[in-house]
Amino acid sequence: MVSRADRGPLADWFWTIDRFFLVAFVMLMGVGFMLSFAASPAVAERIGLDSFHFVERHALFLLPSLVVMVGLSFLTPRQVRRTAIVLLIISLTLMVLALFFGVEVKGSRRWIGVGMFSIQPSEFMKPAFVVVCAWLFAEHARQPEIPGNLFAIILFGIVAALLVAQPDLGQTILTSVVWGGMFFMAGMPWLWIVLLGGVGAGGIVTAYYMLPHVTARFDKFLTGEGDRFQIETAHEAILQGGWFGQGPGEGIVKRILPDSHTDFVFSVAAEEFGIIFCMALVAIFAFIVLRGLNHAFKERNDFNRFAVAGLVLQIGMQSLINIGVNLELMPAKGMTLPLISYGGSSMIAICITAGFILALTRHRPEKRAQERSLFRVAQGVPAE
Repeated sequence: MVSRADRGPLADWFWTIDRFFLVAFVMLMGVGFMLSFAASPAVAERIGLDSFHFVERHALFLLPSLVVMVGLSFLTPRQVRRTAIVLLIISLTLMVLALFFGVEVKGSRRWIGVGMFSIQPSEFMKPAFVVVCAWLFAEHARQPEIPGNLFAIILFGIVAALLVAQPDLGQTILTSVVWGGMFFMAGMPWLWIVLLGGVGAGGIVTAYYMLPHVTARFDKFLTGEGDRFQIETAHEAILQGGWFGQGPGEGIVKRILPDSHTDFVFSVAAEEFGIIFCMALVAIFAFIVLRGLNHAFKERNDFNRFAVAGLVLQIGMQSLINIGVNLELMPAKGMTLPLISYGGSSMIAICITAGFILALTRHRPEKRAQERSLFRVAQGVPAE
């Protein structure tokens, strides 16, 4: 056990980290690994692989993901910002390369092959984009003569254009909502709210008429016609589970669900462990979002406030979209459930997000004392 009397880096980390956040993230990783045993063997057998192929690969990514999360949690806010800038530059470069040299999957170029693995650069772009935009908004709030908001708008335009070019409408909407939420926190004028809201609505309408796969998904959702095998199978799995589920390994419907280990792992969880288990899972995501927003509300530093709020909003919105699709509350969209679904890029990227959150919410007494002193001086009160 680490004592409060210790003064090493590990002791400082242990006593300053938000352990509720840490436990929530580790719990989600544990649940994801458990569900990989339930969701992935049928998929692996269907495509001619060993039954535990995806389970083994899921386990392979667990340790490096955990190391990334804990390692990033040691960073100071300045180091978080610098890390995010480097990560954003690399991920945007890879997103451009993916458009020309990437692996095409289901009509989209989102992946780049690296040896035996494939990485999805847009997953790593998301946490870096949030942190960099938070810095730009904070700089504009601190010094209005710095065009931080304008640079954030330009950066958002670049990111949105690359996502649409892949194409990936779901990630575009996710990124837009998170960016809009941060811009609103930064004091976006009402005129900008109206203008950007109109642009967003216009973009969705344009995508509906210009992109056939978007048209097909919206039509299936609105009319209930067309190929709805996957979404109807997921719905049937949820109904079969009832309140308490069929039991571990006893699910039947999951065996014919094509993406049961990725986009529809929530349906597998419902079939085998029941609605109550799924409600507990949702509660963990809700806890992360609400605790993060509570931290942001109390935070005096603009950069920390915007970054923490944006990062937890990203996790919350991604989980909301995934669960909404599983429950047939929104059009089908391929998006992983954070730390639960199979996928190396997604898991490591979410752990980067979690690491940034842990780093930015660490309790730093010396920093708080300095901020209080500066605040007193700004109010004309002598510093203590």
